[in-house]
Amino acid sequence: MYDLVMRSAVHDVLSTGLRRSLSKFGHDLAVARRKRHLTVEMMAERTGLAKSTYARIEKGDPSVAMGAYAMALFVLGFGEVFGNLTDARRDEDGLLLDEERLPKRVRVKKTPRAL
Repeated sequence: MYDLVMRSAVHDVLSTGLRRSLSKFGHDLAVARRKRHLTVEMMAERTGLAKSTYARIEKGDPSVAMGAYAMALFVLGFGEVFGNLTDARRDEDGLLLDEERLPKRVRVKKTPRAL
């Protein structure tokens, strides 16, 4: 019989660059785990995930929930990383767009005089 592999549609729409980034991210998590002398089993237990789910995180699987990635980061001591990821003060593109939208001139509206 055929083995059916269930795969999320997200795998099919990701750009090559994004897949590489996720793969590197997973690899970096694995390195951080090993530096801390933690096993995959220990990480799974501490994150509350199944061992297979945690293993998918270290492969950079995009179908794993963002919360699972967040828990892995927290356990490894990177708990604040998501809080600063899209901080408006660090959004260089957004800051440039804001500046482009500024009016060229500012005019003060005249108010009617009271008699």
